[in-house]
Amino acid sequence: MFFLLLVLTLLLPGCSVWQRVTGQGADADADAAAGEGRAAFTLEVQAPDAVRGLLERHLELQRFRQLPDLQEGELQRLLARADEDARELLATQGYFSPSIAIETQAAPAGAAAARVVRLRVDPGPQTRVVRADIGFVGHSVGAQRDTPVGRPGAPESGARQLQRVQRSWELPPGQPFTQAGWDAAKKESLHQLQARRYAAARIESSRADIDADSNEATLSVLYDPGPAYFFGPLRIEGSRRYDPEGARRIARLPTGSLYSEAQMLDAQQRLAASGYYDTAFLLLDTAAPDPGAAPVVAQVREAPLQKYVFGAGISTDAGPRLSVDHIHNRVPGIGWRAVSRLALDDKDKLLGTELMDLPDESGWRWFGSAKLQREDTGDYRVNSGRLRTGRSKSDLRIDRSYFLQYDNAHSQGLNPPPTSSALSVNTTWTGRYFNSNLAPTRGYGLGLELGAGSTLGEHHEPYARSLLRWQWFVPLGRVEGEDGRGRRSRLAVRTELGAVLARTDAPVPVTELFLTGGDATVRGYAYRSIGARTENDQLYGGRYLAVGSVEWQRPMLRDGRVSDWENTFFIDAGAVADRVHALDPRVGVGTGVRWRSPVGPLQADLAYGVRVHSLRLHMRLGFNF
Repeated sequence: MFFLLLVLTLLLPGCSVWQRVTGQGADADADAAAGEGRAAFTLEVQAPDAVRGLLERHLELQRFRQLPDLQEGELQRLLARADEDARELLATQGYFSPSIAIETQAAPAGAAAARVVRLRVDPGPQTRVVRADIGFVGHSVGAQRDTPVGRPGAPESGARQLQRVQRSWELPPGQPFTQAGWDAAKKESLHQLQARRYAAARIESSRADIDADSNEATLSVLYDPGPAYFFGPLRIEGSRRYDPEGARRIARLPTGSLYSEAQMLDAQQRLAASGYYDTAFLLLDTAAPDPGAAPVVAQVREAPLQKYVFGAGISTDAGPRLSVDHIHNRVPGIGWRAVSRLALDDKDKLLGTELMDLPDESGWRWFGSAKLQREDTGDYRVNSGRLRTGRSKSDLRIDRSYFLQYDNAHSQGLNPPPTSSALSVNTTWTGRYFNSNLAPTRGYGLGLELGAGSTLGEHHEPYARSLLRWQWFVPLGRVEGEDGRGRRSRLAVRTELGAVLARTDAPVPVTELFLTGGDATVRGYAYRSIGARTENDQLYGGRYLAVGSVEWQRPMLRDGRVSDWENTFFIDAGAVADRVHALDPRVGVGTGVRWRSPVGPLQADLAYGVRVHSLRLHMRLGFNF
């Protein structure tokens, strides 16, 4: 018995040492020892910038620095493992023949650690790709006929798609070989196949042959595209409260056409944005026996028939804001969807409602709306009312509408303009061709509003109104961190042009005129503080509008990595007048920061208004066009 206790006493400390060497329990030991005596060692990595950050962050040796009771024998075993660990890390970046030297020395008295471990690394030449063979099981991508035959998606157009996959391979000859780049290239080409026509495509085989002596990599990937898929019927799962036929009309899936991931996501987005469903997820049934008519399954979770949505916020333009929305997804008697809204802030009070029918087979729907509003317009307080009725259609990229509109506006203040009203016919078109509608970094948007009508009252005066909006994100140079990851900087160019054409004395309602200035227009000036002047020199809406802005947006580095923050420099200019020759631009310049939040960019800008000689802080959340 005594002998057994003696053996256990000798073995148990050894088990503890073994756990620390193998890494089991190392974190616990490190936490317990932190702050108790001197650390075991400090680690110095001497290597080129291209790999130093990688080694400093990911070497396993880093985990054991804070162990004050680390014995010399344990340290030597860790150093031997560190050599192998460093070579594995360097290999992921294409360095397969590095020179690595590890040395230790005692630290001077009073130092934070007992030893200094120095890792000297010469990574050697980086391996480069000399050949990349991309093939497809059962498909030839050689010569093809000029005129496709048969239904859309015939073999000829399929061959063109395979050729595009080959041409766009992301790791071509001449490029440095890295494990991350190799994995990403395979995944990207697979996604290109699966995104259109070949929904069940897969990687049949892949191989990367590395010649460490010549630092050359030969790559080969064989894809199995599988059959070409075409959209079959849409099957709704989870529908209880709302008619499945209505969901099909909202989704507008192009049944019978060639499978396209983008078109399926468009249909999914229309369902999710309709308000009838809290969630909607579309999936192509690739297990169906006939790929020429593969069903699409829509898994939906229905929204409640009625709900209230409360909101609160704050902006530098209008101060604190409170709102409440009431949504009824099936109004008794007509079955339309109604969204009613009450919103209050320092400058604007609004009460309104909008009714919308389900879209027809082509996607067009009837709508009607009414709103009452009390807002500051220049130097006046304006009470206004508006009625609209017409048809609209919304796709993922394009919104269109045409409608009949009635406006009435009554101004209050010093010598206010007379009360006015008008009836007009209008059409709007908005195209959003951004890479993301939430936080775009490239692409453009274009919006156009056209209207023609007549003032009402004692004298009827005709007028026409137009408004053009344009925004363009121009990619510039790429900003990269030490890990090789990065994002492009960009220019954000924006312009807005508006005009109301009418007789000089025509009493056009102020709600049809223009004001500008504020967070989203001309920074450095108060919200809607740029306008025309009445005969009494009071600020009021004008008939002509011109706004322009150029903003440089650049990702910021943090700890050597590209962060979710960006720095901006901008110049804005805007003018409003009742005559074109009287347009006198107000200019604002400044700088700011952007944070890429989950709900869109959060921006904070400090702008200097050149005309008013003052600084103004502007804050805004989200992107709208």
